[in-house]
Amino acid sequence: MYAFIEGKVCDKSNGALILQAGGVGYLLTCSLNTIQAAPPVGGTMRCLTYFSVREDAMELFGFATQEEKDLFLRLIGVSGVGPKLALSILGAMPVHDLQVAILMDDVQAICRAPGVGKKTAQRITLELRDKVSQTEVSSLAPSGGAAAAVPSDSLTEAMEALMALGYSSAEARSALSQVRDKTDRTDELITLALRAMASM
Repeated sequence: MYAFIEGKVCDKSNGALILQAGGVGYLLTCSLNTIQAAPPVGGTMRCLTYFSVREDAMELFGFATQEEKDLFLRLIGVSGVGPKLALSILGAMPVHDLQVAILMDDVQAICRAPGVGKKTAQRITLELRDKVSQTEVSSLAPSGGAAAAVPSDSLTEAMEALMALGYSSAEARSALSQVRDKTDRTDELITLALRAMASM
């Protein structure tokens, strides 16, 4: 129904923005990342939107970037993950870090989001790890958060090298998840991952 709303920021509160556009104030439920990306009150912002209609409520969700909206749509497609929980997950870490966590099957990182238990985190990685491409992860700069300790290009190159050696994507992900905090060099990641797989 709404692709985006562009207008003046009238209010920034915990979990919501009010944008005034065309004489109407739109209440947008947003992640912490989008709230932080919004300009000060009085500034102008374009928010991408998702309109949710349920039996008991209609709600507009806002996103500062297309990447965040795309990941939100993937998250709400996971069984047991609704819009509010998806925003909680997105607000717990930058989009890049979440994509790396999904790609690397890092259940523990996803469990840091409020309201996310181990089983939910496992469903998220299981259902989305093949939908979050290595290209998407590489296209976003690391934010410096815990999940981005290793630059995405190093992880991607190591993943591709292990798969070229005949390992499955699941085997490569599992091995790299064990060693990704030990080095930021592609060749060392590959060596450590091979050792990890040899000891399995």
